[in-house]
Amino acid sequence: MSNAPPLLAARGLRFARNEQPVFGPLAFSVDAGEALLVQGDNGSGKTTLLRVLAGLLRADEGEIDIDGRPAAVALRARAIAYLGHLPALKADLTALENLRFLCGLHGRRRGQLPENAMSIVGLSGYEDTLARQLSAGQKKRLSLARLWLSPAPLWLLDEPYANLDLEGINLVNRMVQAHLREGGAALLTTHGAYAAPPVRTRMLELVRAA
Repeated sequence: MSNAPPLLAARGLRFARNEQPVFGPLAFSVDAGEALLVQGDNGSGKTTLLRVLAGLLRADEGEIDIDGRPAAVALRARAIAYLGHLPALKADLTALENLRFLCGLHGRRRGQLPENAMSIVGLSGYEDTLARQLSAGQKKRLSLARLWLSPAPLWLLDEPYANLDLEGINLVNRMVQAHLREGGAALLTTHGAYAAPPVRTRMLELVRAA
């Protein structure tokens, strides 16, 4: 049995907004090769939790470790790829220009090219299309291509199945499976387990604070 620390571990994690508790205290971990499915109703804090883990919000209490080390800003920047509700694309760049720009900022997964990533997510032929001309589903697929190109081992996916048809849902599941096979880990938020990827999965249920 491996003695490696969890890829992500949280202890006593608590967050409040305007002195009203949103979640916590929470304690959980996710190992390399594993997914953590975060479930809960609207308002239970799923998005807030992922933003805290990504370093976009500061927790009121608690500790976060990545690969056994405190999650300092530089470590989070290298280790975490975050897929939020917004596509995080530059509207006046083409789809391919967006991916090349983001690879320049964040690096690129070994052996992967932006053109290949576009093919993987079903956007072949849209390389020269401006991002603002893409549909919501196509923007989500382009964001998934950006995620696939990231060298970060830890994926934080906030409602990754939104704006996707059944083929797109299966695409997300295949991507998560492949990422975990390569030793990565993923946290996914969802309203229900109907779309959970068929991988080794832990569950974390968030309940709306009273």
